Amino acid sequence: MITWYEILLRLVLAAIFGGAIGMERERKDWAAGLRTHMMVSMGSALIMLVSSFGFSDIVGADYTKLDPSRVAAQIVSGIGFIGAGAILFKKPGTVLGLTTASGIWTVSGIGMATGGGMYIAAGIATVLSLLILWGIQPLQKKFSNKFYQKSLTITADPDANPRKIVNILIKENDIDFADLSIIHRKKKLVIAIQLSDSASSHFLKTVDRLKSEPYIREISWNK
Repeated sequence: MITWYEILLRLVLAAIFGGAIGMERERKDWAAGLRTHMMVSMGSALIMLVSSFGFSDIVGADYTKLDPSRVAAQIVSGIGFIGAGAILFKKPGTVLGLTTASGIWTVSGIGMATGGGMYIAAGIATVLSLLILWGIQPLQKKFSNKFYQKSLTITADPDANPRKIVNILIKENDIDFADLSIIHRKKKLVIAIQLSDSASSHFLKTVDRLKSEPYIREISWNK
């Protein structure tokens, strides 16, 4: 049977490893932050301990046949419910929380490794996770911005002419767009445009000029 201080060591290390990743998510102000990651990691370690040593008193009995991996295997599928709760669908094409969900799933694996006594593997996975979540993010933004579609949302008076607005933006600048939606509501007109090409300085000047039009209420521009 494992000693009590070894149990303490594994649970504390699991909480520390999970907390390190949770701190990065806390920095992003996500609901699944420090405490959630610590609990997931420590809970996974506890389940691993129970799976590995919790049935040692009946091991070898004629009427039992144990498979320690079965209890631990339920963590992999069960943690999906927590991860799914971290994913938010704001609108079609916009999904938030996938990184946090994958982080929770990884944290459960780190907790399982710690509970199983694989300290080096758990430590390496923690360092790599922090590198992926924190260190690679600036690099990702630097390269991925070249491929992101630029979006422009214009809110105007309900009686404004959408054709005139679109002509000012598109035809005067000779820019293709990937998607265009015009929504008429009782109190406002909303035009959403996704550009296929990168915006030129002339296009940005056109957007600034459009803001001065009396029928334009608001322009939100993802540059």
